[in-house]
Amino acid sequence: MEKAFVFTSFSVNDLAAAKDFYVNKLGFELGAEMTEDALKIVKGGQRFHVYPKSDHVPATYTLINLKIDDINEAVDQLTKAGVTFEQYDNEQLKTNAKGIATRGDKQMAWFKDPAGNIHGLLQGEG
Repeated sequence: MEKAFVFTSFSVNDLAAAKDFYVNKLGFELGAEMTEDALKIVKGGQRFHVYPKSDHVPATYTLINLKIDDINEAVDQLTKAGVTFEQYDNEQLKTNAKGIATRGDKQMAWFKDPAGNIHGLLQGEG
């Protein structure tokens, strides 16, 4: 197990919509051609797999965290690409108008893919 390569995979309800979102909006690349049963998405040597599932239920937790240097710039860029950031206003979590939450020296923002899965941006130590 010491040489095991770690990656994640998760389901979506529309593989073509997932390809458009991850490649055209988030700027990831396809690691292999899209097949009818999976996409391999890559970014900077890291990867995850997305597969269709007819009874897909969106994750209610963050599946992918993207660690970035400038969250304001990233949120602005993704918003221009059509990504909508989640808004939270409760005791545990409050976001600003852009969808960015601050906790100490960390800033975070969350968005959903077309299948409703939650992903996040993180600036600061995670």
